[in-house]
Amino acid sequence: MMRPAKLLAGAFGLFRALPVLLGTAALLGLLPVLHSHALQPEPAGVTPPAHSSRALVAVVESITTAPQVLHESRPGSTAPKNTSTAAGHGKVRKSFPVLEFDYKHVRIPFEIALWILLACLMKLGFHVIPTISSIVPESCLLIVVGLLVGGLIKAVGEDPPILNSETFFLFLLPPIILDAGYFLPLRQFTENLGTILVFAVVGTLWNAFFVGSLLYAVCQIKGTGLTDIGLLANLLFGSIISAVDPVAVLAVFEEIHINELLHILVFGESLLNDAVTVVLYHLFEEFATFDTVSITDIILGFLSFFVVSLGGVFVGVVYGIIGAFTSRFTSHIRVIEPLFVFLYSYMAYLSAELFHLSGIMALIAAGVVMRPYVEANISHKSHTTIKYFLKMWSSVSETLIFIFLGVSTVAGKHRWNWTFVIGTLIFCLIARVLGVLGLTWFINKFRIVKLTPKDQFIIAYGGLRGAIAFSLGYLLDVEHFPMREMFLTAIITVIFFTVFVQGMTIRPLVDLLAVKKKQETKRSINEEIHTQFLDHLLTGIEDICGHYGHHHWKDKLNRFNKKYVKKCLIAGERSKEPQLIAFYHKMEMKQAIELVESGGMGKIPSAVSTVSMQNINPKTLPVERILPALSKDKEEEIRKILRNNLQKTRQRLRSYNRHTLVADPYEEAWNQMLLRRQKARQLEQKMNNYLTVPTHKIDSPTMSRARIGSDPLAYDPKPDSENLPIITIDPASPQSPESVDLVNEALKGMGHLPPSPEEDEDEEGLVMRAKEPSSPGTDDVFTPGASDSPSNQRIMRCLSDPGPRPDPEEDEPFIPKGQ
Repeated sequence: MMRPAKLLAGAFGLFRALPVLLGTAALLGLLPVLHSHALQPEPAGVTPPAHSSRALVAVVESITTAPQVLHESRPGSTAPKNTSTAAGHGKVRKSFPVLEFDYKHVRIPFEIALWILLACLMKLGFHVIPTISSIVPESCLLIVVGLLVGGLIKAVGEDPPILNSETFFLFLLPPIILDAGYFLPLRQFTENLGTILVFAVVGTLWNAFFVGSLLYAVCQIKGTGLTDIGLLANLLFGSIISAVDPVAVLAVFEEIHINELLHILVFGESLLNDAVTVVLYHLFEEFATFDTVSITDIILGFLSFFVVSLGGVFVGVVYGIIGAFTSRFTSHIRVIEPLFVFLYSYMAYLSAELFHLSGIMALIAAGVVMRPYVEANISHKSHTTIKYFLKMWSSVSETLIFIFLGVSTVAGKHRWNWTFVIGTLIFCLIARVLGVLGLTWFINKFRIVKLTPKDQFIIAYGGLRGAIAFSLGYLLDVEHFPMREMFLTAIITVIFFTVFVQGMTIRPLVDLLAVKKKQETKRSINEEIHTQFLDHLLTGIEDICGHYGHHHWKDKLNRFNKKYVKKCLIAGERSKEPQLIAFYHKMEMKQAIELVESGGMGKIPSAVSTVSMQNINPKTLPVERILPALSKDKEEEIRKILRNNLQKTRQRLRSYNRHTLVADPYEEAWNQMLLRRQKARQLEQKMNNYLTVPTHKIDSPTMSRARIGSDPLAYDPKPDSENLPIITIDPASPQSPESVDLVNEALKGMGHLPPSPEEDEDEEGLVMRAKEPSSPGTDDVFTPGASDSPSNQRIMRCLSDPGPRPDPEEDEPFIPKGQ
């Protein structure tokens, strides 16, 4: 019995180890092709072009240059040999080659494909083994794989490849930033934009100058061997190492599922500090080549920050508008719709890098501007293609970046200095903590939702460094910065510490501190309605108070967008569609896609709205209640009718928008109609509650019943009113509900104000007359006074009885109607 169990356990272990075996096989296939001239680091001081860029140059040259002798490059070409043989030159014709080996022809794409395959197999293997991925972040495991691969390549006598800066900035970084910018949570980002800018600009400047100045002070200590490093070099190193890396933040924060506020604060800081890093990097790099730095140079360097940041945003906005406008005309060619999104975004990044502007901010601006208009124009299949292609592209790029960080650590030249490396690590941690604490103390004075000490700890602890710092350090010129190797060693040390130590311990710290995590809830129509209502309410409050905050400017921008921009960038009726209906269609399609992916669409009729699908259980739905499926044309026609009716209803109702408060010519008629309806409801209520409404002189129920039971009186209607309703009271059983019959009410008998002329016909009512008492002295409980008339006394006795209360089990009302 134990032998099959052991076999099954061994088979399951082999299946789980399959991705690791495949990765090893890919690595072994990679080793033979790593020839000494194929993938080796370039000499120091020279910026080597990436292999991808070499491939592109070779392709471009092959396209632009016509092949002069095509058959000479093909060893297997037999046409010239056959011709020479026919001419009678006497040459022996070789046999036709059945199999050839030409590695040089496919070397570059083959090696790139092998590296990507290795990265994907490693990523697959980590997720197959959940025990490892739940403890160690994926970025740490990928760096370890890179270290192992680099060590193995070096062990066989080859030179491992180094993460080239051009390859990183031109090919690996844009997919990650485009994915983050295109799917950026815009509402959370705009609501916390002030806090993000303070952390990104002021915090990065503080970190750069704090670390750079303290390192310069350390370098002045004799005996450290660092006295040749000047102030500008230390400030340049401080600007490189101070920026939070968006790739590392995404890799760690998406795994711990932190709440939206902390995620957008740290990730937004890592995106927007790119402008500060680029400006400081180029500024100190240029200043290092100057003999003297004047005040004019400092002022120009300060102005360059606004040029780099705002210029990058401007370039991204321009390309985003062009991409949205292009998507208006793709209704007949749906296949190329996703391509426009990728091309315009990448062109925005390259155009920004062309002028040394912030390419990251250009990509973010292009994605944010383009998305709402492009999604309104393109098909849902194109939207799905964009979503999954960006996710796949960014995931592969992120995996390659961390693997090549490990490989470059083994392949690069290092210069270790304990004082400089340990000082850099300690100063980075101190600067981050002090910067977050000081800036949060200032920010909390202006925030409604304050940042708690737990939030401040997570923000300070989440300041991770990554491949951007390594690539910027690799770009340094050895001629002007001979200490580049020591800088790279210190940068790699800080990256490994933040990714391994902080990245591995942030998850248990979040659980230990009970920090609020992200709630995976789906947004509903109810939430959207209340969100819009609160936005309008806060905008009105700001207008009343005379304080124009971000709600006021947001409302102005939304009105301008709805009035002008949507008409130019969105095709068809979608440009005039209200925001609520647009959100309804978006949510409906999202739920439909989820149903199709889960396989539950076949059990649910297509005519039922998918907005309320969560309230329908397909398994318990009766078969006879399933509606017949409608055609797509009929379904679209029904939706169009509903959409038009909703819009007309919204226009027909009275508007309370503060922008459209104009004189309504039908307002007086509306008021009159409402008053008449109110009077009619009041009259109907009085008629239905005739016997249950007490008089002004309220007596106890016991006294009232005693009066009616002791007074043998009967009330008859007028002899000339045969069709008038009758009220009869049986003295024998005054508590019986069957003895009371109410059909109408006489307002005159109740002593109310005289009715209006419109209600004369309804005021005829009942006229009640009492019979003469047979024995006036039999009323032992109540004796009428001298000032009271007998008729008023009897009517009050009748009306003062509220009647018996019905039991809860009774279905019939207390006063049956129509009798």
